Amino acid sequence: MKSLVLVTIAGLAISNSAFGAPSSAKLLVPIHQFIASFNAGDTAKAAAAQARDVSIIDDIAPHFWRGPKAFETWAADLAADDKKSGISEEKVALGKTQRALIDGDTGYAVLKAVYTFKQNGADMIETATMTFALKSGKAGWKITAWSWDGSVPHPVAAK
Repeated sequence: MKSLVLVTIAGLAISNSAFGAPSSAKLLVPIHQFIASFNAGDTAKAAAAQARDVSIIDDIAPHFWRGPKAFETWAADLAADDKKSGISEEKVALGKTQRALIDGDTGYAVLKAVYTFKQNGADMIETATMTFALKSGKAGWKITAWSWDGSVPHPVAAK
Protein backbone atom coordinates (compact mmCIF):
# COMPACT_ATOMS: atom_id res chain seq x y z
CA MET A 1 0.00 0.00 0.00
CA LYS A 2 2.80 2.40 0.91
CA SER A 3 4.43 1.79 -2.49
CA LEU A 4 1.16 2.46 -4.31
CA VAL A 5 0.74 5.79 -2.51
CA LEU A 6 4.32 6.84 -3.35
CA VAL A 7 3.91 5.85 -7.01
CA THR A 8 0.62 7.79 -7.21
CA ILE A 9 2.16 10.90 -5.62
CA ALA A 10 5.19 10.71 -7.92
CA GLY A 11 2.92 10.32 -10.96
CA LEU A 12 0.86 13.35 -9.97
CA ALA A 13 3.98 15.44 -9.44
CA ILE A 14 5.32 14.51 -12.86
CA SER A 15 2.01 15.14 -14.61
CA ASN A 16 1.57 18.53 -12.91
CA SER A 17 5.08 19.68 -13.79
CA ALA A 18 4.88 18.42 -17.36
CA PHE A 19 1.30 19.35 -18.22
CA GLY A 20 -0.30 21.44 -15.48
CA ALA A 21 2.03 24.44 -15.35
CA PRO A 22 2.03 26.79 -18.33
CA SER A 23 5.39 27.47 -19.97
CA SER A 24 7.06 30.54 -18.53
CA ALA A 25 9.29 31.02 -21.61
CA LYS A 26 6.75 33.45 -23.08
CA LEU A 27 7.30 35.75 -20.08
CA LEU A 28 10.88 36.26 -21.21
CA VAL A 29 9.89 37.60 -24.66
CA PRO A 30 9.01 41.17 -23.58
CA ILE A 31 11.88 41.17 -21.08
CA HIS A 32 14.42 40.31 -23.79
CA GLN A 33 12.76 42.83 -26.15
CA PHE A 34 13.12 45.52 -23.51
CA ILE A 35 16.79 44.78 -22.78
CA ALA A 36 17.82 44.30 -26.44
CA SER A 37 16.09 47.56 -27.37
CA PHE A 38 17.68 49.39 -24.42
CA ASN A 39 21.10 48.12 -25.50
CA ALA A 40 20.45 49.28 -29.09
CA GLY A 41 19.35 52.72 -27.89
CA ASP A 42 15.82 52.15 -29.26
CA THR A 43 13.69 53.61 -26.46
CA ALA A 44 10.48 53.38 -28.53
CA LYS A 45 10.86 49.61 -28.93
CA ALA A 46 11.93 49.25 -25.28
CA ALA A 47 8.82 51.20 -24.24
CA ALA A 48 6.65 48.93 -26.40
CA ALA A 49 7.53 45.99 -24.10
CA GLN A 50 6.11 47.92 -21.13
CA ALA A 51 2.46 48.27 -20.11
CA ARG A 52 1.01 51.75 -20.41
CA ASP A 53 0.94 52.14 -16.61
CA VAL A 54 4.31 50.53 -15.84
CA SER A 55 6.00 51.01 -12.45
CA ILE A 56 9.79 51.20 -12.26
CA ILE A 57 12.24 51.12 -9.35
CA ASP A 58 15.89 51.93 -10.12
CA ASP A 59 18.97 53.24 -8.35
CA ILE A 60 18.91 56.67 -10.00
CA ALA A 61 16.88 59.55 -8.58
CA PRO A 62 13.98 59.83 -8.06
CA HIS A 63 14.12 55.98 -7.81
CA PHE A 64 10.43 55.36 -8.62
CA TRP A 65 8.33 56.03 -11.73
CA ARG A 66 4.72 55.04 -12.38
CA GLY A 67 2.04 55.79 -14.93
CA PRO A 68 1.54 56.45 -18.63
CA LYS A 69 4.87 58.29 -19.12
CA ALA A 70 6.89 56.35 -16.54
CA PHE A 71 9.18 54.62 -19.01
CA GLU A 72 9.90 57.76 -21.04
CA THR A 73 10.51 59.77 -17.86
CA TRP A 74 12.79 57.05 -16.47
CA ALA A 75 14.76 57.01 -19.76
CA ALA A 76 15.15 60.80 -19.66
CA ASP A 77 16.23 60.70 -16.00
CA LEU A 78 18.73 57.94 -16.80
CA ALA A 79 20.15 59.95 -19.73
CA ALA A 80 20.50 63.05 -17.53
CA ASP A 81 22.18 61.04 -14.76
CA ASP A 82 24.51 59.39 -17.29
CA LYS A 83 25.53 62.80 -18.67
CA LYS A 84 26.10 64.25 -15.18
CA SER A 85 28.11 61.16 -14.12
CA GLY A 86 30.19 60.80 -17.30
CA ILE A 87 28.57 57.46 -18.19
CA SER A 88 28.51 56.12 -21.75
CA GLU A 89 28.36 52.84 -23.67
CA GLU A 90 25.91 51.26 -21.21
CA LYS A 91 24.79 47.68 -21.85
CA VAL A 92 22.76 45.19 -19.85
CA ALA A 93 23.34 41.44 -20.24
CA LEU A 94 20.67 39.19 -18.82
CA GLY A 95 21.87 36.08 -17.06
CA LYS A 96 20.18 33.08 -15.59
CA THR A 97 16.46 33.14 -14.91
CA GLN A 98 16.16 32.62 -11.17
CA ARG A 99 12.40 32.22 -11.14
CA ALA A 100 9.52 32.54 -13.60
CA LEU A 101 5.87 31.98 -12.79
CA ILE A 102 2.61 32.32 -14.68
CA ASP A 103 -0.61 32.60 -12.71
CA GLY A 104 -3.43 32.92 -15.23
CA ASP A 105 -2.88 36.22 -17.04
CA THR A 106 -0.17 37.50 -14.68
CA GLY A 107 3.47 36.56 -14.44
CA TYR A 108 6.57 37.08 -12.34
CA ALA A 109 10.20 36.69 -13.35
CA VAL A 110 13.54 37.22 -11.61
CA LEU A 111 16.73 37.30 -13.67
CA LYS A 112 20.38 37.92 -12.97
CA ALA A 113 21.84 40.86 -14.89
CA VAL A 114 25.18 42.55 -15.51
CA TYR A 115 25.42 46.24 -16.39
CA THR A 116 28.62 47.38 -18.09
CA PHE A 117 29.48 50.95 -19.00
CA LYS A 118 32.26 53.47 -19.22
CA GLN A 119 32.51 56.18 -16.58
CA ASN A 120 34.82 59.00 -17.57
CA GLY A 121 36.52 56.51 -19.91
CA ALA A 122 36.99 53.74 -17.31
CA ASP A 123 35.33 50.35 -17.82
CA MET A 124 32.79 49.72 -15.05
CA ILE A 125 30.56 46.81 -14.04
CA GLU A 126 27.54 46.35 -11.79
CA THR A 127 25.91 43.00 -11.04
CA ALA A 128 22.22 42.97 -10.30
CA THR A 129 18.96 41.13 -10.14
CA MET A 130 16.01 42.34 -12.19
CA THR A 131 12.51 41.53 -11.00
CA PHE A 132 9.53 41.79 -13.36
CA ALA A 133 5.75 41.62 -13.01
CA LEU A 134 3.89 41.00 -16.27
CA LYS A 135 0.33 40.84 -17.56
CA SER A 136 -1.05 39.10 -20.61
CA GLY A 137 -3.64 40.87 -22.74
CA LYS A 138 -4.73 41.37 -26.33
CA ALA A 139 -1.25 42.65 -27.25
CA GLY A 140 0.48 39.69 -25.56
CA TRP A 141 2.65 39.82 -22.44
CA LYS A 142 3.68 43.28 -21.24
CA ILE A 143 5.90 44.33 -18.35
CA THR A 144 3.73 46.01 -15.70
CA ALA A 145 6.54 46.62 -13.22
CA TRP A 146 10.27 46.07 -12.99
CA SER A 147 13.04 46.80 -10.55
CA TRP A 148 16.80 46.99 -10.77
CA ASP A 149 18.39 45.58 -7.62
CA GLY A 150 22.05 46.32 -8.21
CA SER A 151 25.33 46.15 -6.37
CA VAL A 152 27.73 49.07 -6.10
CA PRO A 153 29.36 49.65 -9.51
CA HIS A 154 33.11 49.11 -9.60
CA PRO A 155 35.93 49.21 -12.14
CA VAL A 156 36.42 46.13 -14.29
CA ALA A 157 39.45 44.23 -13.02
CA ALA A 158 42.43 44.35 -15.37
CA LYS A 159 43.21 41.08 -17.13
